[in-house]
Parts: sequence; C-alpha cells; structure tokens
Amino acid sequence: MTTHPEPTVPERLFADPVAEARWRARFTAARMSAPEWARDEPAANVYVSNVSGVFEIYAWDRDTGEHRKVTDRPNGTIHSTIAPDGGAIWWFNDTDGDEFGHWVYEPFPAGERAAVNLPGVPDGYPAGLEVGLGMTAVGVSTDDGTAIYTTADGATRTAYASEHDAAVAALSRDETLLAIGHSEHGDSRHPALRVLATDDFARVAEKWDGPGKGLDALEFSPVAGDQRLLVLHERHGKEELLIWDVAADAETEIALDLPGEVAATWYPDGQALLVVHFHSGRSTLHSYDLTSGTLTSINTPLGRIGGAGVRPDGAIEYAWSSAGTPPAIRSRATTGEDMVLLTPPGERAPESVAVSDAYVDGPGGTIHTLIARPADAPDGPLPTVFSLHGGPHSADEDRFSAYRAVWVDAGFVVVEVNYRGSTGYGSAWRDAIEGRPGLTELADVAAVHDWAVATGVADPNACVANGASWGGYLSLLALGTQPERWAAGIAVVPVADYVTAYHDEMEQLRSFDRALFGGSPEDVPEVYRECSPLTYVDDVKAPVLVLAGDNDPRCPIRQIENYLDRLAERGASYEFYRYDAGHGSLVVAETIKQTAIEVDFALRMLR
Repeated sequence: MTTHPEPTVPERLFADPVAEARWRARFTAARMSAPEWARDEPAANVYVSNVSGVFEIYAWDRDTGEHRKVTDRPNGTIHSTIAPDGGAIWWFNDTDGDEFGHWVYEPFPAGERAAVNLPGVPDGYPAGLEVGLGMTAVGVSTDDGTAIYTTADGATRTAYASEHDAAVAALSRDETLLAIGHSEHGDSRHPALRVLATDDFARVAEKWDGPGKGLDALEFSPVAGDQRLLVLHERHGKEELLIWDVAADAETEIALDLPGEVAATWYPDGQALLVVHFHSGRSTLHSYDLTSGTLTSINTPLGRIGGAGVRPDGAIEYAWSSAGTPPAIRSRATTGEDMVLLTPPGERAPESVAVSDAYVDGPGGTIHTLIARPADAPDGPLPTVFSLHGGPHSADEDRFSAYRAVWVDAGFVVVEVNYRGSTGYGSAWRDAIEGRPGLTELADVAAVHDWAVATGVADPNACVANGASWGGYLSLLALGTQPERWAAGIAVVPVADYVTAYHDEMEQLRSFDRALFGGSPEDVPEVYRECSPLTYVDDVKAPVLVLAGDNDPRCPIRQIENYLDRLAERGASYEFYRYDAGHGSLVVAETIKQTAIEVDFALRMLR
C-alpha cells in the first residue's frame, strides 16, 4: 500500500484572534432542522441539531417545553421521523456513516425502553419509510435490488421486490394504499409510480409519463378517507404539481404562474397546498387554494427556505437563512405575523457577506452563478475558489454557509456555478449532462471562469477548483482536462476512478449511473473512460488535496486510492487526508479540522 503525503493540520488560519474565533464560531454555533411534528399529536416533535458537537436526533415536547437528545452515536445521526400519534421516534442505525443498516424506533417519552428493530426486515441501504398507526412500510436496497416490506400486528410481509431501484413513497391516511416509486423501465433518474393495496399488495394504479419524464409522489392527503396523492411531474419541461385521485384514477395538473420549480405539502384540511418555489438560488412560499385555484404569495425574507409545513392551527413553520444571515426556525401566524420560533442554545453564528448574482452565457445557455466577495477587499481580481456543488442534481443557493464564509474571510472570492445538471432550472438543463457527465458541467465552469477573469473578478493565476462528492469529481476532472485554468485543486469524497467506483458503490448509485451514462461500464466503456478523472491524471499540473472517508458507500475509498497511486507514480504534488467516517462527517470538530486543512492547503499552494 502506497503511503501518501498528509496535509498540514494548522492550529489556526488567521493571525488575528478575532478572525480566528469568528470562523470557528460559525461552525460550532448550534443549528437545527425544521421540527417535524406528529400528525395526530402535534406537540410531539423531532429535529436534527449539532448542539452537542455532533449532529444527532432531538425530541421536543411543546406542551412541556422539554428538548432532549435521542441519539448518541460517535459519527452522528440525521435520518429520523415520528409516528403519527407521537408515540415513537424512528431513526436510521448504520455503522460509522456507511449508510448500511436498519430503522429502529423508541418511545417518544424518555427512558421507557431502548430502540428496537422492525422484525423480519434485513439490513440494507434506506429506500424510504412510511410510518402509520397500524402499519409501517420500509424500503431496503442491497446489491440484489430493492425490497419493500410492511409490518402490521407484529407480522412482516414483502410487498414488493425488484432488481431495479425503487423506494417507498407514501402511505394513505387509512393505510390501505401504498405508493412506491420504481425504475422497472430502466431509468431510476425518472421514476414511475405504482400504488399497491396493503392487504394483498395487488396493483391498484400505475402512472408513468414516458422516457425522460419522472414522477415523484410527495404525500397522500392528510384527511381520513381521502385518497388523493400529491405528485411532482415534469411533463412541460420543469417540475410541477398534480393531484392524482387514486380511487377515481383521475388527475388534476396544477399550473402555477411561477418561474423555476416547485414542491408542496398539504394544509391539514386537504383544501390547500403550501408551495415552496425555487428560482435563481432563492425560495419563496405560496398558498394554493384547490377549490378556487388561487395562488397567494406568503411574505418571507429573501433567502433559502427548507422544511416548510402547516401546523393544525394554520401557522406555517419553516427553516430559513440567507448567505449573510445565519439560519433560524421561523413561524408565520395566520394573522401574517412572522417571527423567529426557535433559536438553539448558545451564541448565534457570526454573520457573513451576501451573495450577488451573475448570469453568464455558456455553451448550453445562461449559467446562473452566485458570487461572494470579501467586504473589505480592494477593487480588482482576487484569488478565487470555484466551489462546485455536489449532486449533481442539486443547486447552490442564497443560504448561510460557514464553509463559504471562511473562504471569504481568508481573502478569496467564492464562485458557485449552477452548471448544467443543477436542479431548479428546468428538466432540459438538469438532464443535459446525460451521456457525457462531468465534461458537460465543466464546459459551463470554463465559461464562468472565462467570465470571471475577463470581468476582473478572478486572478487567473490564483484559481482553485474545489468541491465535495460530485463537486469533488468535477474538481479532479477539471484538474486533468483544464490544467491551464487551475493553480490548485481540492476534492472531498470524490469519484476519482469511475469504473472502480461503479463496481464498489451502493446499488442505488449504480442504477443512477446507468441512467446517467447510458449503461454500465461494460455497456458503454468509452463513456466511462472519457468521463473519469483517472483517464487524465497524467495531465494534472496543479497541486491536489483529496479528503475521503473509509466507510463511504457513495464514493468508495479503493477508487480514490487508485487515483492517488497514479499521482504518486509520477511524483505529482498532492496531499491526502483520510478519516474514519462515511460520505462526510457529522462531527463538528472533524468538519472544522477538514475545513482548516482545505483553506491552509490553498493558501500554501497559492503563496
């Protein structure tokens, strides 16, 4: 085994003690997700928080005001839900971040008994969970495909099994219908829907919109006896809403006069929808009356909204932040009053700079880009970090990021590119990377790089390619295919050798890759070769920093070692940080350590 050079772990990034304390405080400040409440007992809530220094599951009893930590695991816990009656908390139990495990449940009140497993459900990667009052449906993904199980009255049965990727999507209020998403047509990126009867698992209804048009079931109506299913479709080139009355096998498309894309949840009475709208990196909230067809804007601060829901009294609760303002859990009453609902204990995170927008002409259309610039920087080009988001089906947003903020504090401009493949800009933009992933996105990155240099934003001799997961993959691919553009590269949990990664990764991602590349490496070997960073490793000129987790099922360690070994063989300048977790760390101290390594590496290389 090759011994790879390790990076410096700096004791501090800034000589100024105030600046040093500020960047660390943004990471250590307590944060929390929007609370999820039990449908029939809304005083019982669960959320995720880092208040202990590790992201774990917490319970909140609104009647007593008590908050308590539910999970306590070395590498943290982030997947959870709560039973409709508020009696039990569910969370996913894996090993050291490897994402392979099983769901467990325990009573909402503390100390009654330890967490227990669902009987008869094997371990695997999570593929959806729906918890009812008398029935639970759980999806399990393994190398053999996907199986969906239901448990009721202590008995576990197999509801569905397929070699193809699938997932539990929604359970009707009366628990007689189970909606699943599946890819039996061969494309997990554009799933079809099937509704099963839960008594005998007979097919009740099917819906597929054809090649390249996915359907995602969001949730059944919360009203007893109402079997309407809220669905996302993309028949008209972007994600939009429809309501599928499964019992009548009738549907109603909901056409909203909004740019960008939407998601939604039901109001408790089933007569309206709370719509979360995303466009150009920012979110807005709207209510949609299903009877009148009226869309009403809900006034919220400009930024990013997540986890929005409607309480039984009609109040809307949502998580919110902007690039300059740290996150908060806000509540908007039916009177229109908007207020901060919850602030985690301790000091609030220090603020950062706002982002500005750029719209750059690219080879496939206009590329929306977010720019963060140090507030006190002199005019003219600066060292620039091109921060490439993961996914690839995700997007950079006007949201608070301690990670972005530390780069700005260190004197860098941060450029975030919503390249082709990003979500929120329509189906064609998202799917444009099919058949040529990686290289398509980097053509957009190159266009933004040219723009940033030409407009005096970026110093052409001090540009850093940086990203995690898919962004890490793009960073390594950029270093090999665009070596003249980059002074340094940082790749966190990347795909580095795509063929080996395919064979080692979880089956859900193999299914995704087959849909994205047009087949497996055996089917389309030239596409994998052309789109793999390993192919271009001998062309890399800039120094490289790679960070990776031993237990990562998404970007496994062996394929990263293959890439590093090739760098070592040719005497390239590189450093490697390896840690004992999965696809990223949920431990705040470890995140701070890795961030310090990254920023220090860039500063050393650019000097």
